[in-house]
Amino acid sequence: MDSLLAGIALATQGTTLLYLMLGVLLGLWFGAIPGLGGVTAMILVLPFTFGMEPQAAFALLLGALAVSTTSDTISSVMLGIPGTIASQATVLDGHPMAKQGRVLTAFGAAFTVSAIGGVIGGIALAISLPIMTWLVLTFGAPEFFVLSLIGLVMVGGVSGNAIGKGIAAGALGLLLSQIGYPVAASDPRYWFDQMFLIDGLPLVPVVIGLFGIPEMMQLGTSGGALASQRFEKAEDDSLMAGVRAALANRWLAMRCSVLGTYVGMLPGLGASVVDWLAYGHGVQSAKDRSQFGKGDVRGVIAPEAANNATLGGSLIPTLAFGIPGSGAMAILLGAMTIHGLVPGPAMLQQHLPLTLSMVVCIILANIVGAGALMLWSKQVARAAFIDGNLVVPAVFVFLVMGSWIGQPEILTLVALLVIGLLGFALHAAGWPRPPLILGFVLGPVMENSLAITAQAYTLTEVLSRPSILILIALLLLIFIGAARAIAKRRNDFKIEIGASASRGSLMLSLALGIGCIALFVWAFDQAQEWSFLSRVFPMAICSVGAVVALGCAVQDFRTLRRYQPTGAEDTLAGFWRHHRREVLIFVIFAVTIALVPVLGLAGAMLAFTALYLLGWGRFGWLTAVLYTAGVGAFLYVVYHRMLHVPFVPPFFLS
Repeated sequence: MDSLLAGIALATQGTTLLYLMLGVLLGLWFGAIPGLGGVTAMILVLPFTFGMEPQAAFALLLGALAVSTTSDTISSVMLGIPGTIASQATVLDGHPMAKQGRVLTAFGAAFTVSAIGGVIGGIALAISLPIMTWLVLTFGAPEFFVLSLIGLVMVGGVSGNAIGKGIAAGALGLLLSQIGYPVAASDPRYWFDQMFLIDGLPLVPVVIGLFGIPEMMQLGTSGGALASQRFEKAEDDSLMAGVRAALANRWLAMRCSVLGTYVGMLPGLGASVVDWLAYGHGVQSAKDRSQFGKGDVRGVIAPEAANNATLGGSLIPTLAFGIPGSGAMAILLGAMTIHGLVPGPAMLQQHLPLTLSMVVCIILANIVGAGALMLWSKQVARAAFIDGNLVVPAVFVFLVMGSWIGQPEILTLVALLVIGLLGFALHAAGWPRPPLILGFVLGPVMENSLAITAQAYTLTEVLSRPSILILIALLLLIFIGAARAIAKRRNDFKIEIGASASRGSLMLSLALGIGCIALFVWAFDQAQEWSFLSRVFPMAICSVGAVVALGCAVQDFRTLRRYQPTGAEDTLAGFWRHHRREVLIFVIFAVTIALVPVLGLAGAMLAFTALYLLGWGRFGWLTAVLYTAGVGAFLYVVYHRMLHVPFVPPFFLS
């Protein structure tokens, strides 16, 4: 108790509070921009922590990080693009709520449970400090593998009525994660002699490309605002409606907050999977699942409560063992080194007041961040009713720059477009996209855990571990629950609500199934010549993926044979007419990327912005000039001056 009071005193000092508020402001801003997030904000402020008192430095860093998983809700809800990896699941119901004009309700619920999650996560962390260090040491490679399997079983919870297609998409994501060097061998896989792929596909272009590019294609062709005009004056949309919904589902929020805390402490998983686990729990614990994927507020509450509680848990392996479970924790570890602090038992003994002050900072940052966003949410919500063609240019620039930051080369932007086209095809065919992301994120974790387990343990040793038995029992319970839901047709909700069944969508779905079969067979054949540890995991993926994709293709073929058209437009030609403008938008995006080596990165972005507004959006010259000038100023100030992003120069200056 003495250490806790000392920690509270350290966190609430005038200077420390000032730096905490500054970190909160930066975190809110960076979290709201797709592709940036709290890690980028921490990188930006880290040099300024030299010479600062330790508690003030950590307050600045943790303030920037803690609220980024609150403000990333803005792009997830408004644009259908995950602001950070921790807000992927929020897209599933948050964005449909925005399209229904219920933006304030989504924000009210999300910001309320974000504050609750941050507070519960911090309190659970403080209470659990004596036992959580033991728990972290208990989890080894076998436990990580089974826990990842639990995450994949949750594919059933995020695939709605397309379980088979969800599993096939998850297998495709796992296969994409196998590109590059394996964890247990020195020969790269599936890299096509391209150095860009030798370390694997970068995460950011995959995440924001899969969701962001298709959403911008759709928004650019809708000819109106993000939200449907018939919902614009909905009387039931308000912040208080969201707050009431959060309080009505308070037990769900609390359960997901505790889940976020204890999953967050596991290095390598944390925020990358906890929102999916929370969303799957929200679906499986609901009596009525019919509205999930269509704008169910519980689909926002569950992941947002969990992802804000994750930070507290992730501090444990970082402080107790010096094991950073994420990029953000690696930066925090660097800050500790700068200030002469050594992670280990000393942080939980001699420096316990400083450790607890970090917990207090996380709690305060979550409360302040949620409160600030509550105050600004009405202004943000108005963007749902402006012309979509005013939104597309700026968001496309954010998508490009967010991808470019992590790996600044042209092939990164090509990957963004290719993944975006794949996301569009999956959406149009009714295949759920979230399982692909989940598989892509979990693939390296699962392979690493499998390789270590195979080399260090026998089967008897694995099955004799109490933690493994508990996790296997949990896995079986989740699997049985998902199977019963399928048998009783309780998985009647639909994730890809924009994809209406038609002859064209069924034919595209059949083509995707056949394409997946061919890809899995080819990848299986390629893997046969590799060493055992290099081939075992991709071959297992391909075996399961090919069988499931074959089942999906057979089902689509049978459906097509007995399908009855609903009208003259329900033909392949009608399907093309429905989507051709979206394809044209994609061509515009592709031409823009192709012009980057000619005009330079900044030049291509500015040319795209101006020409899109004038040509596609039909706006006046004054609007185009002012808008383009604003984009140029943002590129210069934020990306060039603040983040020092290397820009490709025009060909005549290179």
